[in-house]
Amino acid sequence: MEILAVEGLTFTYPKCGAPAVRDVSLTLEKGEFAVLCGATGSGKSTLLRMLKRELTPLGEKSGRILFCGKELSELSDRDSAAKIGFVMQQPEQQIVTDKVWHELAFGLENLGVPQSEIARRTAEMASYFGIGEWYDRDVSELSGGQKQLLNLAAVLVMQPDILILDEPTAQLDPIAASDFIAALKRLNRDMSLTMIMAEHRLEEVVPICDRLMIMEGGTLAANGAPADVITQLRGRDELLRGMPAAARLYAELEKGGSCPLTVREGRRYIEENYRSETAELPAEEYAVPAETALSLKDVWFRYDRHSRDIIKGLELAVGAGEIFCILGGNGSGKTTTLNAAAGLLKPYRGDIRVFGKRLRDYKNRSLYRECLALLPQDVQTTFLHNSVREELGECGADVSKLPYDISHLLDKHPYDLSGGEQQLVALAKVLASKPRLLLLDEPTKGLDANAKADMTAILRRLKADGVTTVIVTHDVEFAAEAADRCAMFFGGQIVSVGTPRGFFSCSSFYTTAVSRMTRGFYEGAVTVAQAAELCRLNGKREAAR
Repeated sequence: MEILAVEGLTFTYPKCGAPAVRDVSLTLEKGEFAVLCGATGSGKSTLLRMLKRELTPLGEKSGRILFCGKELSELSDRDSAAKIGFVMQQPEQQIVTDKVWHELAFGLENLGVPQSEIARRTAEMASYFGIGEWYDRDVSELSGGQKQLLNLAAVLVMQPDILILDEPTAQLDPIAASDFIAALKRLNRDMSLTMIMAEHRLEEVVPICDRLMIMEGGTLAANGAPADVITQLRGRDELLRGMPAAARLYAELEKGGSCPLTVREGRRYIEENYRSETAELPAEEYAVPAETALSLKDVWFRYDRHSRDIIKGLELAVGAGEIFCILGGNGSGKTTTLNAAAGLLKPYRGDIRVFGKRLRDYKNRSLYRECLALLPQDVQTTFLHNSVREELGECGADVSKLPYDISHLLDKHPYDLSGGEQQLVALAKVLASKPRLLLLDEPTKGLDANAKADMTAILRRLKADGVTTVIVTHDVEFAAEAADRCAMFFGGQIVSVGTPRGFFSCSSFYTTAVSRMTRGFYEGAVTVAQAAELCRLNGKREAAR
């Protein structure tokens, strides 16, 4: 039974010459789980927002969107609000109350549902998602993963017929993201809930979805079963790069056939087709630079006198010119550490130095003049003007001298950009201060696989110019490709540090899909390129030739 139909949909934002969505047609059957992917700025978020009447952006539209045979404009306010659920990328933008229980009940209260039914539905939903233990807590005390799970529960308590999700795992650590995706899988299986989800982290969602749709330049470039769609992408590296690791490895090594999608299928493919006489690539030699760009010694911090410590005796040293990635769970203190290193928070104990000089010895904001710059996690807080051109003009950024091209965005309003485009504009503003030490908080949030590769190239060019970069990230694949060293943050401390190969090869959950796929057969492979090199080095088994 068809639940959603999009017919010839085209949409153009005000003052923009080219449509953001161009002649898109698709249908969704009841109970289907569809994943929508594509490059940053390809129109995914715009398309999804147009499926929810209350979130439809202003602009020129043509074509039709039908929900259960009715145009969206013909739905009653109640049906539009309750029957079409929407979960946003940033949890904080969707939470509207102060308590967990009230957030669960808020939508039902606005629908005028009787109090007895509200109590039953919220209790049932809290039990289903395991929210009972933090049912009475303030939402401000929740981790990012808990907030996103609360958003999902608060939408589902209204019993929607279709659930729309716009990059819901973008700000979650790997474990929280896996838990969230597992919850979606369970909902689809247990309740036959129809879902359409835009996502860049495809490793876990592609194997469980019924349909994979790819947007390119505002159009729907591919639409079908995941394995069939990925097979069609052979030779399209810019699209294939975002697919699961098993599929990318297969495309590197084979010329045809149906590709594996999961870690298990990829492991089986390697074991059945390749030898393992040479189990490991030559060891990497890496020496930490002698000069220290950032050091934290015995640093302690809490937000107020009576709260718990967020940073506990932290010891960290980053060499000049390094690309240093910090990973760890939501709420573990990573962002707090970046803010302390940037002088925005003052620890009550410990010593922080930038290029050997204590923070308090940088007078008259000299720390922020060609020395240190911070790109915050919420990049929208850096936007003050009505166009990208004005934003960049204010800080003296020269577009022609940037290590990437955003000239096509100059006349757009910053809030009309995709999440990934906003990241690139905000980074341009930060780079205008010519920092020697660059602090980045989740810089790949909202970026597609190609944009992440571009970000890696940008960081390496900055490294070649002598810039040190410290990155807080949940993106293990990005860290494996970009970092010189990686660190695990837990309980307010750095608990381990190592090169990407050593760091990810020893981790069970904070690791790459390639590491999980090859471990025990090959050792030390954490990227697709490394796994492909080992396969070629060992050669195919006789039976597989």
